[in-house]
Amino acid sequence: MNWSSLDWSALDRLRSQFLGGVTPSVPYWQSSADLATYDFTYGERIGWKWDAVLAELRLRRWLPSETGNLRVLDWGCGSGVAGRRVVKWLGVERVASLSVWDHSPIARRFAADKAQEAFPGLSIQEPPKSEAFCDLLVISHVLNELSAEAEVSLLASIAQAHAVLWVEPGTHSVARALQRHRNNLRSQFSIIAPCTHQADCGLLSAGNERHWCHHFAAPPAGVHADGNWVRFAQRAGIDLRSLPYSFLVLDRQAPFTALDPDHGPTARIIGRPDAFKPYVRLLGCESDGAHELTVMKRECPVLYKQLERARGPLLYRWQRNGDRIVAGQPCQP
Repeated sequence: MNWSSLDWSALDRLRSQFLGGVTPSVPYWQSSADLATYDFTYGERIGWKWDAVLAELRLRRWLPSETGNLRVLDWGCGSGVAGRRVVKWLGVERVASLSVWDHSPIARRFAADKAQEAFPGLSIQEPPKSEAFCDLLVISHVLNELSAEAEVSLLASIAQAHAVLWVEPGTHSVARALQRHRNNLRSQFSIIAPCTHQADCGLLSAGNERHWCHHFAAPPAGVHADGNWVRFAQRAGIDLRSLPYSFLVLDRQAPFTALDPDHGPTARIIGRPDAFKPYVRLLGCESDGAHELTVMKRECPVLYKQLERARGPLLYRWQRNGDRIVAGQPCQP
């Protein structure tokens, strides 16, 4: 697949389905060509979100197992972009098998073929049912499409997994749904990310209804100047500069390990800090809840400058005086 062979009419049809706002009663995919077109465009953008999540897990020095031989299940695989990103991150030598499941047989076949093409030595297995046991369950962009029956199946799959990597769109409704799942699952799993604590999600407390746990991935360098990507973005009605996502990483076996544990508790900035001339305003999530905070330029010039240009996982240690941060620095791995 390349830009000259892209099926733009299929992209238009897929876009209208994505924007329909209802749970699809039948699969999106009419052919493998639909999946190839999607994988090359929308799927690649999802891959950039996975790149950001996996880069953070490297920062946190977390792996789903230290021994390898992982059975990986890509649930609701679509074109399989999430499963391929995860196998590349793990290293194919650590993956015993990759299974792909989707309610579309066309998608299952496409995802399996693309994974085999990318990793010729990888064992590809199709699970007998969606709730198959796995060491690592990969879930990507499914919450806004689930029927009640499919959600039951998804939760059954989570109950069978040792670890879960879950990435969703960064919209208010989807992110808050993921936050509720996080709260329900924390009695069974350690919360590895995005949280810096194991307490209840502070964004679900009264008064925080307008907030949601989302972050921003950076597209690869040069995308904004690429005429093909610009044309795609214009036709699809998307902003190449903005890649909001929400995510959740769970591990049933490994205990939670605080990032930078020798230097005190850590916090996470939700969304993007808002920079103004005299201060930066941000939403910070900590073990005692979520707080709207400010960093004054005159008090913390170095931190102010860092936040003004903030990129990547916004994980910090700071000291507060009420709703003001009076000292702070980024976490180290």
